[in-house]
Amino acid sequence: MPTLVKYLFGKIFADKGYVSQPLFQQLLETFGLQLITKLKARMKNRLLPFADKVLLRKRAIIETVLDQLKNISQVEHTRHRSVNNFVVNLVCGLIAYCHQPIIAS
Repeated sequence: MPTLVKYLFGKIFADKGYVSQPLFQQLLETFGLQLITKLKARMKNRLLPFADKVLLRKRAIIETVLDQLKNISQVEHTRHRSVNNFVVNLVCGLIAYCHQPIIAS
């Protein structure tokens, strides 16, 4: 993970699977990043600012959109031979997502 966050700043919202005290400390001390996740069942409760709790809830909406991009618009394709092919596939998936019919509930 440290190589992925080298150029980031601020806060990182992640899955419960990323929760570990050594990783949290390393990100905070080395990069100045605050790792924000939900707590596992047997972990001590910690205080989170209200704004972080709200953003953590918004993460579910973002994951829903990404899931639709992967499954409906077929953006997920792991065998690209170049960066250009990856970007073209991603842009085409976003265009397909934008042109989806809106289903009223």
